[in-house]
Amino acid sequence: MAKKSIANRWFINSFSVVAVFLLVINVVVYFSIRNYYYDSVKQYLGTQAKIIYGVLSYMDDYAPEIRRAVEEYDKKSHTELMVITANGRVDITSSGFEPGYNYEMPDYEKAKLSESGIADYIGFLPNSERYMAVTVMLPGDVYDAIRVVSSLERIDTQITATTLLIAFLSAAVMLLVLFLGMYFIKSIVSPLRIVGNSAKKLAAGDFSDRVLIAGKDDEIGELCLIFNSMADDLENSEKIKNDFISSVSHELRTPLTAIRGWSETVLETGSGTDSDSLQNFEKGMRIITSETTRLSDMVEDLLDFSKMQSGRLNLRKTNMDALAELADAVSVYAEKARKEQINLVYNEPDRIATIHGDKNRIRQVFINIIDNAVKYSLTDKSRTGSVFVDAVIDENKLIISVSDNGCGISERDLPKVKARFFKANNTVRGSGIGLAVADEIIAMHEGTLDIESEWGKGTTVKIMLPLMQGKS
Repeated sequence: MAKKSIANRWFINSFSVVAVFLLVINVVVYFSIRNYYYDSVKQYLGTQAKIIYGVLSYMDDYAPEIRRAVEEYDKKSHTELMVITANGRVDITSSGFEPGYNYEMPDYEKAKLSESGIADYIGFLPNSERYMAVTVMLPGDVYDAIRVVSSLERIDTQITATTLLIAFLSAAVMLLVLFLGMYFIKSIVSPLRIVGNSAKKLAAGDFSDRVLIAGKDDEIGELCLIFNSMADDLENSEKIKNDFISSVSHELRTPLTAIRGWSETVLETGSGTDSDSLQNFEKGMRIITSETTRLSDMVEDLLDFSKMQSGRLNLRKTNMDALAELADAVSVYAEKARKEQINLVYNEPDRIATIHGDKNRIRQVFINIIDNAVKYSLTDKSRTGSVFVDAVIDENKLIISVSDNGCGISERDLPKVKARFFKANNTVRGSGIGLAVADEIIAMHEGTLDIESEWGKGTTVKIMLPLMQGKS
C-alpha cells in the first residue's frame, strides 16, 4: 500500500477544495456579470421602445409620424430601430437597410402572444455576432410593432475581459495558496522526517542522536525539545539499567560466593567436636545466614519495585503508631551500629503518633533509610560515624529526620537519588532502588520524603507523614 504523505493529503483535501471553490466563484461571477449587463441592455432597449410607443400612442394617426421618428432616431449609432407592419414584415429601419424575407424575429412572435405586448430575444446574426432585440406591440392596423435591436459584441468583449481578469486573479490566488501551503508543509514535514529518523535510531538502540532544528519556537520546536528530553531520559535509563545490572550482578555474586565458599568449608570440616571445627562451623553458618538475608532483602526490593512499576503495590492500612515502628527499626540497627563503632542516637517524643497506614511498609521505609545512613557513615574512616534519628510531632504532622555524617551526596547527583536504579556511590552495596520504593510508599501514605545533603559532610532524610486528627 502506497504511503500517503502530508503533502498529498493536504493537496487532495485542501488545495482541491480551494480550486473547486474558486472555479465555482468564477462561474457565478461570469453569469452574474453577464446577467447584469444583459439586463441593463434589455432595460435600455425596452425603455427606448416604450418612449417611442408612449409618443405614438397619443396620436390618432401616427403613421405619418412614425417614419420621421425612425429616420431621426438619435441612438442609431449603437441601436437600430425597426417598424413592423401588420403582415409581420420590417417596413422601416433606422439604418436604412431592410432585412430579407426570411428574416426571423422570435421576440416579435413572443410579443404577439404576450399579455404585456412586449418581449425580448438574444440571438446570433449570420456573421455570428450576438444581438439583443426588444419588441413592443403597437395599437392600430397599419403598423403592428416597433423593434429595437442592439449588438452585444462590445458587451461580450467586456464580459470576457472581466471574466479573464477574475480567472487570472483566481489562478494567482491558487498559485499563492499552493506556494504558501507547500512551504508550510515543508516546514512541518522536514522536521518530522528528522524526528522520524532520530526515532528509528533510538528504536535501534542508539541513544546519542538528538534533533537540532534552529529557529523553531512553535509546536515543532516543542516536539523537538520533548523528543530530545525523551532521548536524554532513555539514554539515562539505559545507563542506569546497565549500571544496575552491573551493580546487582556484583551484589549477587558477592553473597553467593560467600555462601558457596563457606558451604564447601563447612562440608569439608564437618561438625567436629574440636574447638576449631566448631568455630568454623558457627562462623560459616553466621555468614551463610547473613548473606542469605542480604539476598532475600535484595529480592524483596526488586519485587516491590516490580509491583510499584505495574501498579500492584497494595497497602493494608490500619490505625498504627508510627513511632513504635520507628523504635523497632532503630533497635534492629542498634547492635550493628555498636559493632561498627557508629553512634546511633534516637530522640522521640513522649506521645503516640497515630497514622492510617501499612505498618509493614512503613517499617520497611524506616529500615531502608536507617540502613543507608549506617552504610554511608562507614565510608569516611577518618572520623567516628554518627547517625541521628529524630522524631517531632508538629500540629497534624509527624516529621522524622535521619542524619549521618558520611560522605554525602554531590549537588549534581542529589536530584537523581530517588530515581530507580541510581546509585550515587557505587562503593556502597545496594541495588539502587530502595529509595525509589521508599519514596513511593511514603507518597501512597500522602506524605513526603525529602533529601538534603552536602558533599563530604553528610546527608539528612526527612519524612513527613500526616497524623490522624485527634489521635496524636
